Amino acid sequence: MKKDYKLNSIVMMKKPHPCKSNTFQITRIGVDIKIKCLNCGRSIMLDRVDFDKKIKKVMEE
Repeated sequence: MKKDYKLNSIVMMKKPHPCKSNTFQITRIGVDIKIKCLNCGRSIMLDRVDFDKKIKKVMEE
């Protein structure tokens, strides 16, 4: 399944962040993808292959 996401998309991940939220905003796209937790504001950097494995769905673009 191809994931269609772009900069500033809101995505739901399979596993929640330690703050119990699993919704994130994409803040950087390249070889690595940087996402920001919408609950606590922390940023996480993942490579694209790991991100594609861990994403559940794109909620809004």
